Formats: sequence, C-alpha cells, structure tokens
Amino acid sequence: MERTYRVVVAKPGLDGHDRGAKVIARALRDAGFEVVYTGLHQTPEQIVQAVIQEDADALGLSLLSGAHLVLVPRVLDLLRGAGREDVLLVVGGIIPDGDIVALEGQGVARVFTPGASLAEIGSWLETALDTREHAQ
Repeated sequence: MERTYRVVVAKPGLDGHDRGAKVIARALRDAGFEVVYTGLHQTPEQIVQAVIQEDADALGLSLLSGAHLVLVPRVLDLLRGAGREDVLLVVGGIIPDGDIVALEGQGVARVFTPGASLAEIGSWLETALDTREHAQ
C-alpha cells in the first residue's frame, strides 16, 4: 500500500441490515486502511458530508434494499457537486447483474456481490487506490 488510505463505509437509505458493512469495515481496517463507518439509515447528503469531513479516498456503499439505482446516482451527483469526483466509489450488496453494468456506467468503480471474499475486496481496493496514486 502506497500510504494509509481512508475509506468511508456507509449504509444509505432505510436498509437496517449492517452486519456485512461492519464485516467489510473490519476487514479493511485489518488490511491497513483507515475506516470510518457512518452507521445505518444515512442519507446521500450525510454520506457525502462524511466523505468531505474525513477527506476520504474511497467510499463503500452497502445496499440490500433494492434502492441502489436511486441512491447511488444521488451520491455520485453529490460527490461531483462537491468537487470530490476523485473519491473511488465501491458498492456492495444484492445487486442484479444488469444493474451492475448501469452503476459502473454511471461512475461506480466496482460492485461486489455476495460471495466476494474479504481478501479480494481489500486487494482490489488497495490496487485501485495505488494505481490512482501513481497517476496523480
């Protein structure tokens, strides 16, 4: 890892299941990332404010509610509006294959679905952030 990256992990919307987000947050922390978990029921505005306040390198959104095609574009719009399009956005959760293509087309860097290993997620994020760091 080029440096210690800061990652915000958030649960947007009304989804009340956060075990997966907590597992991801802990795995990333154990892999050397600095992780901030925002908690349940966050609005897109609250999430982007956390990203700005924490000066995050990446944002991980955990969605199980089926509202990903509404919430993720809103977060992307708010990040762009705040001048933080540099934040690497990763989405995880129950996302249909067809929706993955749509989300990535809108600017999501990667979508992880159930079955992705914690090592795979951490390794991918480290490589993506290191690659971005070298490009700057």
